[in-house]
Amino acid sequence: MNRRRTFALALAATALVAGTGAVTGPAPSATSEPRPTLTVKLSATPKPTPTPTPTATQSDGTLQILTYRGYAEYGGVSPKVNWVGNFEKETGCRIARLDAVQTAEEMATRVTQRQYDVITAGPVLAADLIAAKQVQPIDPAKVSDYKDLAERFRDMTTVSGKAYGVPYLWAYHEFVYDSSRVRGGGLEQVFSSPRAALQDTPLTIADAALADGSAKEPYELDEAALGKAMALLERNKERVYWQNPIDLVKGFATGALDYAQVTPYYRLLLQQAGIPVKTFPAPRATGWVDSWMLGAHVPDTTCAYRWLNWVTAANAQRDAAAWVGMAPANSKACKGRARAMCETYGVGEPKRLDRVEFAVRPPGGCGAEDGECLDYRVWADRWNALRK
Repeated sequence: MNRRRTFALALAATALVAGTGAVTGPAPSATSEPRPTLTVKLSATPKPTPTPTPTATQSDGTLQILTYRGYAEYGGVSPKVNWVGNFEKETGCRIARLDAVQTAEEMATRVTQRQYDVITAGPVLAADLIAAKQVQPIDPAKVSDYKDLAERFRDMTTVSGKAYGVPYLWAYHEFVYDSSRVRGGGLEQVFSSPRAALQDTPLTIADAALADGSAKEPYELDEAALGKAMALLERNKERVYWQNPIDLVKGFATGALDYAQVTPYYRLLLQQAGIPVKTFPAPRATGWVDSWMLGAHVPDTTCAYRWLNWVTAANAQRDAAAWVGMAPANSKACKGRARAMCETYGVGEPKRLDRVEFAVRPPGGCGAEDGECLDYRVWADRWNALRK
């Protein structure tokens, strides 16, 4: 590895470690073993603890939170990044348990093991939680900045006229190539090359469906459209499937990768580190939104609503967006620390966002033209078969 790429690897890895690898895919990967979960006991001056804390009653002014790493920082990575401590000081509520996971698969496993007051969920898990009645509707009137959240995102967690989520952070995918090694071309190379990296989640099938033009709605695929998307993915099974973004960065820095499915943040990070990646032009892209949800078994929701108010406000979303490299759902957060992320993702630019197809749990509101849409379990089975 030459000096430039060695430096690039060190710089990019440092930036990702600072964000604790919090940026994750929107759905369970259904392919890997769950990783250990970070469990933290919190107070006014939070510190990690290696043992689980006793279950607290929700009526005693405490909260139990399940989220992604980096979404609710308590100062464990940097004492300067501690918005959880500020929440406790300003609201009087104490966070008794904070479980932080890295992948959506771990998140789906964790919600089956215990009850939480508030949970961060992507589109697939959110749909599951609502269907299983593990979360309860949210009263938007009790969330002071709810109307500041993008309407498109609010609608994604609204079912039968009831709001089930408070949109928090969002992102979308791009396909990039190392211009020092390849000449670009089209998306066909991304799916055909063994030197490519795709995100390890069944929802990547939607990206393949967009790439081969097999469906107008990438999350509403009938058997024929799903078959075409899988045929594209099966052109080369020796590619890299990534979950940890450090592996993605390492692949480009060492010259092991020519192509990858990334987010704008990772593309920017690679470019700033001196890796000459460029983006394939594409008329449409896939994206996802992570939202905060209210647990179904919370008899006293006072502190839970204080938390939902906290994470909806511009200040909290500004901190989180800048820290994890995603865009805030509250556009008022696009100042100061989060300005670069908002510009990178095109917040406030309708032409850029109109091309993003945000994820839903397949088959969504299915209206496939040529047949019945297949549900997420079929997607997961096809993805697992691809990965074997």
